[in-house]
Amino acid sequence: MWLRRGFFGWMIPAAFVLPLWLFVGWIIAGANGWAFLWMLFAVPGVFLWQLLLTLLVRARGTVRAHRAVSWWDVLGFAVWHVLIISLGFFNQTWWVPVMVAAVLVGIGLFWLELWQLWSEAKPSRMVLHTVDGVAYIPAAQEAPSASASASMPEVIVLSEKQGPQAR
Repeated sequence: MWLRRGFFGWMIPAAFVLPLWLFVGWIIAGANGWAFLWMLFAVPGVFLWQLLLTLLVRARGTVRAHRAVSWWDVLGFAVWHVLIISLGFFNQTWWVPVMVAAVLVGIGLFWLELWQLWSEAKPSRMVLHTVDGVAYIPAAQEAPSASASASMPEVIVLSEKQGPQAR
């Protein structure tokens, strides 16, 4: 649980730290101008994408109630953040495949968050609705046994007769 809560707390700072790491990594690695050109798009992209994903995660009721993300979130964000951190090293031998993987994992993470949000938001089959639209949860019923059916009371239905209207 501590790991899931840690990811919950890390998600908003990650929107600021990860783009900053890309810029600092570019300076430390002494990357060329083409890498800087890429950073002009990547830094705001990572920032906005992380904020969007964070909002999708925090929109779920279970995440807000427990202040912890799901294990799927932990896995997805861990992979995506490791890929973004590795991009900050600007190693030319594996930078392009890692960038493609980071983009694909980021898109997959977006769909994972939408799926989890949709799964939690759809109504369950346990809630019934009256004609007026009021929702209620029916009481649990036990299966009637042979001896219980003999002791069940008889149901009598009375219907009102329509007579002359009273004034």
